[in-house]
Order: sequence, then structure tokens, then C-alpha cells
Amino acid sequence: MSDAWPEALLFDLDGTLVDTAPDLACATNALRAHHGLEALPYEVIRPEVSNGGSALVELALGLAPSHADHGEARRFLLEAYGRDVARYSRVFPGLEPLLQAWDRARRPWGIVTNKPRAYAAPLVEALNLTHGVLLAADDLPVKKPDPAPLLEAARRLGVAPGDCWYIGDHCRDMQAARAAGMWAVAVRYGYIGASETPDTWPVDRWFETPESLTRALGA
Repeated sequence: MSDAWPEALLFDLDGTLVDTAPDLACATNALRAHHGLEALPYEVIRPEVSNGGSALVELALGLAPSHADHGEARRFLLEAYGRDVARYSRVFPGLEPLLQAWDRARRPWGIVTNKPRAYAAPLVEALNLTHGVLLAADDLPVKKPDPAPLLEAARRLGVAPGDCWYIGDHCRDMQAARAAGMWAVAVRYGYIGASETPDTWPVDRWFETPESLTRALGA
């Protein structure tokens, strides 16, 4: 791969393109309230958001995925979230100029997420994101860190994988990007937990803020 301007951008959704943590925190605390528990601080919930619904259930109630009550708790949490996926969620401040510039230039970009389509599609629609492709968790038989969703997104955009940046905030994003032959671009402003070791991830480029990513791409 050359260090040239990418032909296409592919974004992870939660914690990379959109700050979804506020709405997922509301759902997590709704689950706790349902069980008579006090709300958790937002700062405790935020780092777990990229790990999905099961991780949020374990955080909220201490129920491991193997626990008999985990499935029902996860259903409650996802139903609470699904009722209003975009009440507080917003594109990360600083990324709007980048998206606007790529839209004006008609440069291809899209989203590849492990979020189920039932939540990803309404969220993207509510935020008026004019993506060229959206690949959600249940669109293919596999999901990240498997590279197949990234490769399918590139195919739909008509761009070679090596000409794409895949931008994410989780190790599985970087693993998927590397396996797909794309640039693995990581962002530190995302939902990275204190126990994670991002400096060991297979990353080609790091960006500390949305603004620095936008500047690097000339927007």
C-alpha cells in the first residue's frame, strides 16, 4: 500500500463516526432501574459501548453471557435502546466538515459496523448521513474482525481494498482492516477502555481527535 490519499473512507459507527454512548448509557441505566438499581455514571458506561449489548448487560447487572438471565436482560436493554436510537447520538464534532467535503467532491465513503441493522439503519437515517454503503452485523454471515464486511463494502463502492482507509476505535477494527488489505486507521477519541492496550493494535495511523483526522484528509 502506498501512503497516498485514500480513494475511499470506511468508518466504524459507534465511537468512530457517531457518538452513540449517550443513548446506550440511557438504555443501560434503564435496565438497572428495571432491576431496582441506581444509575451508573456515564464515564463508567462509555468505554464499554463498542463491546456491544452483552458487555453492557454484564456491566449493568454483573451477568455473564453464560448466565441464565443474561439473554432476557440483553433483550430488555436492546428494546430500550431501539425505541430511540438517535435521541442524543450525534456525529462526532469535528467530523462534519470531512463528511461535507467528501460529499461535495462525490468521493466514496461508507460504514461497516458490528451493530445490527435494526439499530444502525435508523440511526444513520436520523442523522442524515449520505453514505455510499452501510454494512451491518447481520448483513453477512460473519462480522469484524473477519475482513469480509470490509471487502464487501469496498466492492460495493467500486474501490480496491488497498485504496481504502478503514477507521475504527477497537482492536477488531484494525485486525479486520489489516486482513482486508486496507489502511488500519485508529482513533483515540473513541470508546477505548482502561484495560485495553491500543498501542499493541496493528495500526497504520493514529488520530487523537476528529479534527486531526479531518485535517489530515484536507477538509
